[in-house]
Amino acid sequence: MGVTGAGVPVGSTVPAGPVRSARSTWHRAMRVARVAALGTGGAALTAAVTTGVLLGQARQARRTIPMAEAPPPRCDGLYGPKFPGKPLTLVVLGDSSAAGYGVFRPRETLAALLATGLSRRLRRPVKLRRFAVVGCLSSGLPHQVEAALEVAPDIAVILIGGNDVTNRTPPWAAVRYLADAVRDLRAAGAEVVVGTCPDLGAIQPIKPPLRWVARRWGRQLAAAQTVAVVEAGGWTVSLGDLLGPRFTAEPARMFAWDRFHPSAEGYAVAAAALLPTVLSALGSAPERRGALGRHEGVRSLPEAAQEAARHAGTEVSGTRVSGRERGPAGRWAQLRRRRALFGAGSAPQPPEPTAPPDTPAPQPPDTATGAPTVEGRA
Repeated sequence: MGVTGAGVPVGSTVPAGPVRSARSTWHRAMRVARVAALGTGGAALTAAVTTGVLLGQARQARRTIPMAEAPPPRCDGLYGPKFPGKPLTLVVLGDSSAAGYGVFRPRETLAALLATGLSRRLRRPVKLRRFAVVGCLSSGLPHQVEAALEVAPDIAVILIGGNDVTNRTPPWAAVRYLADAVRDLRAAGAEVVVGTCPDLGAIQPIKPPLRWVARRWGRQLAAAQTVAVVEAGGWTVSLGDLLGPRFTAEPARMFAWDRFHPSAEGYAVAAAALLPTVLSALGSAPERRGALGRHEGVRSLPEAAQEAARHAGTEVSGTRVSGRERGPAGRWAQLRRRRALFGAGSAPQPPEPTAPPDTPAPQPPDTATGAPTVEGRA
């Protein structure tokens, strides 16, 4: 997937010795993605594609899933103003899940939940700037990163990928844009946490076999995202089907009115999964002691990406083994399943933000790349 500089960790993490070619890095990422998607009903999938059932289902899904009619609530501002110290600057980038579409109060958005959780855990003020755009594909990240860098962020959280799946963006292109975004943010001194592509198979209007296809593509993209982000110096959290079981069991409670985006409780679950890794990236989360779980420990990055794609809620970050960043199978990675700091229904409810910052730079309109399969905007 020829991208200049791909696979080179940022700053002090650049490994000694020759740097592998960008094309090799992207090919490895996509091989990992294909392996991670195995076991998702390949035979039925092939049959469905050849009969054209998917095309009819895509048309039906487009009629069923409503398009965004209004922007999500604005949640920019200062959280925890009573705490002492210099504010920590948090920026949130990505698509509508990062923007908080589907809820009506600023405090219910994912960004606000993360800002309030950070402020209370660190006992310092947090200045939140949200640059996420409803309907954004990975190709829209450069504009968001450019705007985010103007506020000198300390930590960036990115949620992206759902629209790349529904718009059939080539995975190599989506991953290239994401990796470039992580590298640019890391070069500016910001820590970066990426919530990888979610499980679109949980969306009610998408019926089998299209649901199986969406799930397979999402898993492929999530695995490739993990490889690229960790190589670029970031952290990932696999969202995958983290919300799927509860969404299936309680759709009226966990989905927003459009049956496509999460409700306030859905965002609380996602924030609970992301917050421990955000704290870890900032060096503020205590390491857990005791025996590692089945899906934890040190792996090569390709193995870690496969594992994380299959087990939602898994954190992946770069690590060293005997002082080395790379082994025979590539870069070393650490898998962890951190305890959620709060769950759905118990997330801390922040007040409306105070001392809002200057109005953020206007965002460019979203432009789709590729023929859409499902037009629901994530």
